[in-house]
Amino acid sequence: MPELLLRVVLAFSALLVLTRIMGRKELRQLTFFNFISGIAIGSIAADLIASDTFSLTNGMTALVVWSILTILFGVMDLRSRQARRIMEGEPVILVHQGEIMEHALRRARLDVNALKAMLRQKNAFAVSEVAYAVFETDGNLSVMKKKDAERTAGSTKFPMLPTEIISDGRWNRANMEKLALSHEEVLDQMKRGGLEGVSDVFYAEMEQNGSLYFSRKQ
Repeated sequence: MPELLLRVVLAFSALLVLTRIMGRKELRQLTFFNFISGIAIGSIAADLIASDTFSLTNGMTALVVWSILTILFGVMDLRSRQARRIMEGEPVILVHQGEIMEHALRRARLDVNALKAMLRQKNAFAVSEVAYAVFETDGNLSVMKKKDAERTAGSTKFPMLPTEIISDGRWNRANMEKLALSHEEVLDQMKRGGLEGVSDVFYAEMEQNGSLYFSRKQ
């Protein structure tokens, strides 16, 4: 009985500390990696409490090591775009200007019926009324209807999605090429906003109306 109580107290304390360290994302915001990692930590904690063949030392070691790995990968996710892409993937555009992207749908492992069900949950009952539908890394679908996009874009003939050009102080060269946007144009806009260079920028994107948004690095 004393050992069982010790196991429960240690597992509870470890989970409390680890959940505080690892952040406070809501369940619907968790990526696949976060979700699997949470299940694994819960499973290790359950075995630590209930399994007679799982020693206290081994259980605590497994719980701490797995948690440290999760935290390290979380730090990598925050600091490296490449690591973020590997662990979480990238958002996928499933509907572009009212047209279903068949290859993107296959890549997301979805069929048309699943896509239509997700669109209906966003009050979009016809694909033709959708300007963009983006399948996010947490499994949610973000939808922009044509009428909303046109109202936001103003005089633009047909809107585009806001597009990242700088993230974590680094150029997104692929997006800049798609936008036919030069470094000189962006740097000129930066200086007008009191920013000396790309190292001063945490995040920047081109908005639907063609303007640039900058978030200063702190």
